[in-house]
Amino acid sequence: MGPADRRGLLVPACDSSHTQFGNRGNWAKGAVADFIAKSEAARGPAADVWRKTLSRIPTRFGRLVFLSSLRDPLTGHYEHAPLSQIVGGETTDRTLRHSHHEIFSEWLSCTLARQKADLDEYLTASHAPLELAAYRDLAPATAHQVERQLYLADLETLLELLRFEPGGAYSAPEA
Repeated sequence: MGPADRRGLLVPACDSSHTQFGNRGNWAKGAVADFIAKSEAARGPAADVWRKTLSRIPTRFGRLVFLSSLRDPLTGHYEHAPLSQIVGGETTDRTLRHSHHEIFSEWLSCTLARQKADLDEYLTASHAPLELAAYRDLAPATAHQVERQLYLADLETLLELLRFEPGGAYSAPEA
């Protein structure tokens, strides 16, 4: 967990070297702090196994993509066969749901510069297409509308920056 927000609630840090969020991320951190603090999914053997799995994905944005891919679009339930074999479907769903919201909250608490670096790293490694439509549904179902709006506004800005950045992951070819 990271520093406390202005209400004194503990929230996840963007990264271990980032100690000051500024005002931009305070509302997002406070909105999910109760969810994070009270979740059973944040503790126990399932969480430990899951944290090890997620640690293999080097970027936060990559983790968001991965976690959203584990959510069934029709039911909203999260499924991951290896974890389900260890702890069962219900605990797997709770663990992944919590993890998805936690990673999303961390992403929102990062500065735009940190988000850009993370997204650039993800796009370079994955060779994923540079389209906003592909990333619209990465927010967890538990995200508030204002969190979704911030996520989309940040992402639209970042994708435009990456399109036109010389030498970036998706820079326009020179004429």
